[in-house]
Amino acid sequence: MKEVIMFPIIDKRKTGINIRRIMDMRGLTVKDVQEYLELGSVQSIYHWINGISMPTIDNLYALSDLFHVPIDLLVCGNRKPLTLCDNAHNEINERVYEYYERIKNGRAA
Repeated sequence: MKEVIMFPIIDKRKTGINIRRIMDMRGLTVKDVQEYLELGSVQSIYHWINGISMPTIDNLYALSDLFHVPIDLLVCGNRKPLTLCDNAHNEINERVYEYYERIKNGRAA
């Protein structure tokens, strides 16, 4: 039987829900995000949250920095989701994540 390869598709509605969830977890308001991204109004952010549109790649990049998560954890679609701590490789992921944190904070040896 031939394997079917699906083209990755972004789900705008689920991505918007995810952005809102992360904002809530971080205690950020729409106004906070607007100011961080230096947007003229909050309308774009509401469009993202409501699944009407998607942030541009540069805004996704900035949001990942603001939220402290990789872009792949912001965007929802039909491919297998990225997880930082897959149970099968938990110890390795923890070590990689710890090293990532050290690099980010300028403490890597």
